[in-house]
Amino acid sequence: MKNRTGLIVVGVILMVLGGLVLARGLGAFSQSWAPAGEPLVNGPVQDTFFRFGPWLWWLIAIAAVVLALVGLRWLAAQGRRPALSKLRLEAGPGGETEVSAGGVAGAMAADVAGGAAVLSASAKLVGTQRHPEVRLRLVADEASPMSSLTDHLAGVAIPHMRSALETDRVPAVARVTLEPAPPTTRVVQ
Repeated sequence: MKNRTGLIVVGVILMVLGGLVLARGLGAFSQSWAPAGEPLVNGPVQDTFFRFGPWLWWLIAIAAVVLALVGLRWLAAQGRRPALSKLRLEAGPGGETEVSAGGVAGAMAADVAGGAAVLSASAKLVGTQRHPEVRLRLVADEASPMSSLTDHLAGVAIPHMRSALETDRVPAVARVTLEPAPPTTRVVQ
């Protein structure tokens, strides 16, 4: 929610500034105050930059770098989704039912690891209480067909997760790594 609010505020400010520049260019303002034929950076602005010398440019450069770093941090944060710690499944007159998101994710990983093509699996629940999402990391046998993995996910693991979370929709993203299956060892006695 904070992210959307910040983007809306920045968007409105930029739209207002753009509208003011457009209005100035079209001559909507008093020509004695903001003449449309004159450059935007006119005499008084140029005098200010000349009067304060090079340190003003350094200040502007530092502000630009700080703004760029804040923007990069915001951009990097967009790819991360915070992991859930608890899920509230039911709230009613009898009380609330809360479960550990790690336990639900562990059960999902165990369910996925039971598939024939899966060598190992881990899971994490992300998103919000109302809209949880599943992030899976799988190591699958490269010799097995991918259809067996997708059939197991779509037919067993995801329906079990929807049933456990009591919802009709659970978005899931699976990151699959293919590796050769470990050789089977035979003990001869």
